[in-house]
Amino acid sequence: MAENSFDLSSYLKERVKKVEEVLEKYFPKEGDYGERVVSAGKYSLFAGGKRIRPILCLAGCEVVGGNWEKILLFSAGIECIHTYSLIHDDLPCMDDDDFRRGKPSCHKAFDEATAILAGDGLQALAFQFFTHPDLVKYVNKRRLLKAIHIISKAIGFEGMVAGQMVDLLMEGKKGKAKILKWIHLNKTVKLIEASVLSGAVLGGAGFKELKALSSYGKNLGFAFQIVDDLLDILGDEKKLGKKTFSDVKKQKLTYPSLFGIEKTKELAEKYVKKAVSALEFFGKKAQPLKAIAEFVLHRVH
Repeated sequence: MAENSFDLSSYLKERVKKVEEVLEKYFPKEGDYGERVVSAGKYSLFAGGKRIRPILCLAGCEVVGGNWEKILLFSAGIECIHTYSLIHDDLPCMDDDDFRRGKPSCHKAFDEATAILAGDGLQALAFQFFTHPDLVKYVNKRRLLKAIHIISKAIGFEGMVAGQMVDLLMEGKKGKAKILKWIHLNKTVKLIEASVLSGAVLGGAGFKELKALSSYGKNLGFAFQIVDDLLDILGDEKKLGKKTFSDVKKQKLTYPSLFGIEKTKELAEKYVKKAVSALEFFGKKAQPLKAIAEFVLHRVH
């Protein structure tokens, strides 16, 4: 990278710490009749994720001149949504994965019914965060509504839910690049793009800024998923925190299954270059977002 002076490690640590402080502060307390499901949600939420999506939200706000510390509750809500999706993805009726982030999946640590309800609770908690009085008093209400709309659309029937459905339907079937790209666009890319865009909207972004960040988010999302596909084959189980060759065993439609490993690596690099190129509009202000794109390309978990 050209921006050798930028310390991404410190940047990520600072942002992760801030997000987790908010999650801990506002997460419901255990100790009532519903304690079991609260414990299950907490178990998965604090299992050690990278917090990439909330960090992208904060960076999107910052790059357009907004105050990222004022929207921490919103970014924490995005992490609740991401964690809910992982809990449900791991269920036996979905991807049937026993481990997540080096620990037993939620349905293994508790049980299937509790895991389903914990995911439901985390999704609802996200919208509780998005509309929390401690956030509402700091942000423009019209922008907040737009940001919530962006996230809602990205995770529902026009996004993540549809992507997961088609991903399951294509298991064991021959697919083409067009359907593979559609699956990844909806299952992964749209929430990553929405994370950046929602932060930018809250930060007061204009049309040109949003257009550039949309391009960045889309390309970054594809790179993220392509690297994820590669890690299923090439990754270290200890670093990944889950079993490798899971996609292969389930005969999932992935980039390596269609294009081979070397071509898939080239595609990941191509998408990262396009993501970084989309940030030229912002100049030096985009250093964090550029560094995150490079991090996504070279990540090992």
